[in-house]
Amino acid sequence: MSTDILVVLGAVVSIAGLAYFFFGPKQSRRAEIRGGVQQIAITVKGGYSPDLIEVSQGIPVRLVFDRQEAGDCTSRVVFPDLQISKSLPAFTQTTVEFTPQQAGRFEFAFGMNMIHGTLVVDPPGTAASPPQARADSASVGEAGGEVHSHGAHTHEVARAVGVGPRVEAGRQLSTVEFSLVADGVACPTCVTNIEGALAPMAGVDQVEVNYGAGRIKVVVDAGQVSAADLGAAVERAGYRVRERPDPGSAATEDQEAVERHREIADLSRRVIVGAVLTVPVLIPVMATDLFHATWVPDFLLNHWLQLALITPVMFWAGWPIHRTGWLTLRHRTADMNTLITLGTTAAYTYSLLVTIFPSLFPKDVRHVYYEAVGVIITLILLGRLLEARAKAGTGEAIRSLIGLQARTARVTRDGTEMEIPIGEVAVGDVLVIRPGEKIPTDAEVIEGASAVDESMVTGEPIPITKQPGDVVIGATINQTGALRVRAARVGSETMLSQIIHLVEAAQASKAPIQRLADRASARFVPAVLFIAIGTFATWYVVGPSPALTNALVAAVSVLIIACPCALGLATPLSIMVGTGQGASRGILIRSAEALETAQKLTAIVLDKTGTITNGAPTLTDTTPSATFGADELLQLVASAEQSSEHPLGQAIVAGALQRGLTLTEASQFQSITGQGVTAAVDGHQVLVGNRRLLTDAGIDPAAHEQIAATLAADGKSPVLVGIDGSPAGVLAVADTVKDGSADAIYALRQTGIDVIMITGDNRRTAAAIAGQVGVPRVLAEVLPEHKALEVRHLQDEAFLVGMVGDGINDAPALAQADVGFAIGTGTDVAIEAADITLISGALPGVVTAIDLSRATMRNIRQNLFFALVYNGVGIPVAAGLLYPLFGVRLSPAVAAVAMAASSLSVVINSNRLRGWKPQELPAVQPAEIEPHVEVATEPIAPPEAATDPVCGMTVETSNTAIKDTHAGVTYYFCSPACHDQFLADPDQYTSHPARTA
Repeated sequence: MSTDILVVLGAVVSIAGLAYFFFGPKQSRRAEIRGGVQQIAITVKGGYSPDLIEVSQGIPVRLVFDRQEAGDCTSRVVFPDLQISKSLPAFTQTTVEFTPQQAGRFEFAFGMNMIHGTLVVDPPGTAASPPQARADSASVGEAGGEVHSHGAHTHEVARAVGVGPRVEAGRQLSTVEFSLVADGVACPTCVTNIEGALAPMAGVDQVEVNYGAGRIKVVVDAGQVSAADLGAAVERAGYRVRERPDPGSAATEDQEAVERHREIADLSRRVIVGAVLTVPVLIPVMATDLFHATWVPDFLLNHWLQLALITPVMFWAGWPIHRTGWLTLRHRTADMNTLITLGTTAAYTYSLLVTIFPSLFPKDVRHVYYEAVGVIITLILLGRLLEARAKAGTGEAIRSLIGLQARTARVTRDGTEMEIPIGEVAVGDVLVIRPGEKIPTDAEVIEGASAVDESMVTGEPIPITKQPGDVVIGATINQTGALRVRAARVGSETMLSQIIHLVEAAQASKAPIQRLADRASARFVPAVLFIAIGTFATWYVVGPSPALTNALVAAVSVLIIACPCALGLATPLSIMVGTGQGASRGILIRSAEALETAQKLTAIVLDKTGTITNGAPTLTDTTPSATFGADELLQLVASAEQSSEHPLGQAIVAGALQRGLTLTEASQFQSITGQGVTAAVDGHQVLVGNRRLLTDAGIDPAAHEQIAATLAADGKSPVLVGIDGSPAGVLAVADTVKDGSADAIYALRQTGIDVIMITGDNRRTAAAIAGQVGVPRVLAEVLPEHKALEVRHLQDEAFLVGMVGDGINDAPALAQADVGFAIGTGTDVAIEAADITLISGALPGVVTAIDLSRATMRNIRQNLFFALVYNGVGIPVAAGLLYPLFGVRLSPAVAAVAMAASSLSVVINSNRLRGWKPQELPAVQPAEIEPHVEVATEPIAPPEAATDPVCGMTVETSNTAIKDTHAGVTYYFCSPACHDQFLADPDQYTSHPARTA
């Protein structure tokens, strides 16, 4: 009985000691001196911990804020007396550095002035201050902000509420990346350990560790810390790394592929050795204990032989596990390696003592567990081998993208054509591309015409015809004709390289759901140790005889069956596969957070011009009179317009050429300002323009005015035609709807998402386009600078908003939205502001992105279910919860099988996502609807429409970028030609009204 009491007391003391070991304070309230800098970590979660910090005057200070929450209340810390302000990204560690030059108490608070802390600066000599600390202070500036000798700067930002000025301290930062060598990185707790080793280092601004990708990204001040220092810190924490000097390059990926193969080969050797040495021990023991076999030779059951066979398995095959397991304990942390190390060490040590000193143990507890040690280590290594093979597939997207790159290019230099490595191509080089060859780099076509297959980049299966002046993308396939192109972007600047970098960045990011899993994993291992100790004590006190043996087996089973790996792998592997699937279909996802949020969207806001429509005028209607056929009328009008520089005329010419019409040379061409053009074509006198042009020529346009009014009501620009003194017909030009826009909008509405169109157009034009594509709600007459405000208004209506746009004026709205979708054919500014880029520029990409988001999150939830159910059931069973009812006990060997199977099931399920295919959009003809049009509530200035003073065309002031001010009046122009004509003699045109209502 006294022994039972001692065991229970020992268990209680052990649990309390481990709780303090893992969760007790690891830093005092006084900052510690590290490398000449006073440093302390501050947890931000509902407040500061600690909230009273002591430092010494005159010695550089580094405060590492670990913000473990989101929301505006704690998004910025402000030291008003020191004139320091620093934004604190959610769930990220952020450093604030300065040198306190005055002693005293300095309050600090969050930007909203709701949570406070105090910095106490002690005079010199009050606390221990190593002399060398002062010598190193040059790298950190005086109190009041960071000032670094290598080019830092400060910039003013918005003012904090109630706590004085906000001055953001800036530094020149760089990024260092490492690959984890995976013989010791076995579970997500390793992520916490590595982050804890790197984040406190001088000059480290941000650390991101992706267990699924096996990579570390560190944002650093290169003037304070080197890549070698970072690598050494990770090594000291017990993990091996290799620097990635050129992330996303073919050389780096090839090197990492070699490393993966080396890892798999090493694990294979260890598994084979473990199996060969374990089987001769396992089979005799199992045959004797389970089947009571009598044919087993006695020497195979000899403890010394078993010791000799299993010792290499324990110390050589299991070395990667034990090495990391003990090193993490040295740093007062623990991971899955720790559980396995403690379990196998307990079993091996107990068996070793029984073998060497059998007389110390009663006969009923002299059982050895060498077979369990061998089976556990071998099965754990086998599980890691299978996991390594499966995880290699999740990174296939990056390797596939890199594989698209051309290796060589055929370049013309000094009149000589030569083949050179792709790395030697320079901007401006003229490249020759034959049919069937890859286009080496982003370039502009200068000669030839050909169909180019861009499906590997845009996801669109139909080849695109390229002609002189068109842009071609590197890695796409030239199909039918020879091309000569001029290199525009090379190396890391090409679109493919940017895609690779974006995919890598997305795969390295963490989704919000993963942060919850990471926090759970950080506490999981200590909790398992507590359960194992409690299990041992319970079995020893109330369990059947032999109590010591049963208690040891149950405790070891708990340690072995627990699997934080499955919990940690649940999210990152799915994110890796999901972002890769998106990239292969022309959808670039910037972050895991965007991928998670997209499936929650309740409203999609679509910019009209360039998103729903093509963004350029196109000939849409040709309505001839009875005298002419449609093609004859169009041929005559287009021939007359060939010399015109007006956008409407150019659209008519382009429409005729697309219809295969042959244009003839016009004579007597005359452009009449504000009216149209006249010309002689094939013996006919042709007039093309507005009503005034025809009436001035004595032609009554009344017969076609109703047609023109109908076309105008549909948002089109009618063009009247007169031939040989009689009305000949009406043509219409409009910004046409993109192929697939209506289908995509229908599909979005079918999923329950509200679709809203936003435009600067007037009510009539906006309603016409919205009715064509089936958008029920329209925000019209919205100035570019007010688009972000309209998105915010929708968010205030409790919508989770996605914004789709393509122009510079869409960038603020894209940034304001919960998820911004940029059209890949749009401006770089819009793409930079967006969370997701649709390379093809087509709206169906939005549907695909949301569908992919839903599939990925569904896969993640399945993984988390597997992980939580496995651990929730496996640990209690291993602890013996079912023994009193059913007599069921779990051996350590069975626990090892279950543990390996759990993480493997998550990996396999994640790889199922590789088979995902986007849904086919229904080919529908949406019924014409009467959209609800809302006009922007903000005052409209300038008005939405104006008249070009030169040609008389009505232009939209929100869309045109060509305007000029003369005599205090602003004039808007439809084209550079009209603007130039105005500048030549402004007084000639100022009689025209500058604006129309």
